[in-house]
Amino acid sequence: MTTSTSTIETPSGLITGNSSLKGHREFLGIRYANAKRFEQPADIESWEGVLNATAHGSICPQVPGVLEMMLGFDETKMNEDCLNLNVFSPAQATSESKLPVLFWVHGGAFTNGSGSLAWYDGGSLANRDVVVVTINYRLGAFGFLGDGNYGTSDMISALRWVQRNISSFGGDAGNVTIFGESAGGSAVISLMAAPEANNLFHKVWSMSPSIGQLRDKNRAKEHETQFLSIAEVDNRDKAAQLSVQDILNAQTKQMAMESTAFDFFSPTANGHGLSEDILAAASASGLPFVVGTNRDENRLWSAFDPKNASATEEDWKKFCVTSFGDQASDAQKIFETVRKGDTPGQLMSAVSTDTGFRQRAISFSNDRLGKNTPTWMYWFTWASPAFDGAVGCCHALDIPFAFDNLEAPGTDMFTGDGADRFPIADRFASEIVQFATHGHPSWAQYDLESRTTLVIGTKTELVSDPEASVRLLFGN
Repeated sequence: MTTSTSTIETPSGLITGNSSLKGHREFLGIRYANAKRFEQPADIESWEGVLNATAHGSICPQVPGVLEMMLGFDETKMNEDCLNLNVFSPAQATSESKLPVLFWVHGGAFTNGSGSLAWYDGGSLANRDVVVVTINYRLGAFGFLGDGNYGTSDMISALRWVQRNISSFGGDAGNVTIFGESAGGSAVISLMAAPEANNLFHKVWSMSPSIGQLRDKNRAKEHETQFLSIAEVDNRDKAAQLSVQDILNAQTKQMAMESTAFDFFSPTANGHGLSEDILAAASASGLPFVVGTNRDENRLWSAFDPKNASATEEDWKKFCVTSFGDQASDAQKIFETVRKGDTPGQLMSAVSTDTGFRQRAISFSNDRLGKNTPTWMYWFTWASPAFDGAVGCCHALDIPFAFDNLEAPGTDMFTGDGADRFPIADRFASEIVQFATHGHPSWAQYDLESRTTLVIGTKTELVSDPEASVRLLFGN
């Protein structure tokens, strides 16, 4: 809710945004680049007159995911001209304030989502004396067909906009922290491997990164060929002439095909603007880095899967054999020990969580430690009572806590309305702001001896090597 407008002068031109009742200003839907389909973005460096930034801009054409549907997806907002960003700043901030900048890259498997979702509203964080930027970037085939990495280039273009303009909103262009969740979490890792992004940001916070989606050039070419075949065109130039709906239809058909990595559309190593080995380059980056995952990531999907709900003990045993081979018996015992009371379906989901998220994050952190790069680890464990507790501490549950947005529309449906949530959100948001401000969170760095991890839940505490038996099972 807003009470008035606010106009400021930036190097790019005058801009009018909203003044919120909650004590911050918001400048919405600012176009930072233009881009033709399957081409790199062209920065927008100036505008004439006063730019009206009082309403969110268009979002990339997409087929909405689970989170978007739950939070009220509006298909009328879709348009290829979607490269816009939002800025949230303290009401009294001036060009002399030099506040830390938090730059958010949204998730959604690189195929859906937008920076304007209610959960990503930066007002609450801005009231903690930071400037928050949330962005849209091209998704799916529009952003990641083949090895063009158009969506990644969009992110870099938005970071250049921040460098040119953020001081006018009270931000410090020399103190930018990029953070993101899921696809956004792996996107910020990929930006650490993008030479064009050097010096555009200074710290990285990665939430539940979908590291397995990052792919190589051969995989990208394979998926591009598959997409073109489904779309019934011979090459990328002809695909550029298709309608938006034809692109989405072909994309949807392709994504319905079986895939273990779900890497149909994602940043491509050795593609445009990215290093030959994304993870190797990112692990060698000396920038301060925080990574964390959620205890029950996979339950966002498995909790509503009838096949998973009806899984039997025999299904669980077979799953262990398929997943762990000769170690199946040990794996079964370990997971049944650390997840006492879980159903067979929940145990299978727990394995998938470790396979897809947590162990990849640990492995990447281990690689960083081998190169003496500063790294911190956390583990979000608070379980939601919503849906009779079926989702547990699932994927994306931590987002409204990180943004301290528990009162955002639709959040109660996902988190319940318990008062116990608020101290957790306060701590999580405080840690992010602490990191953005000082270059380190409040807890000790991760190392191979103690594996210090901040467990964030009903009880937030520093733990040495939580669920070590599971880590060792995966060879980490």
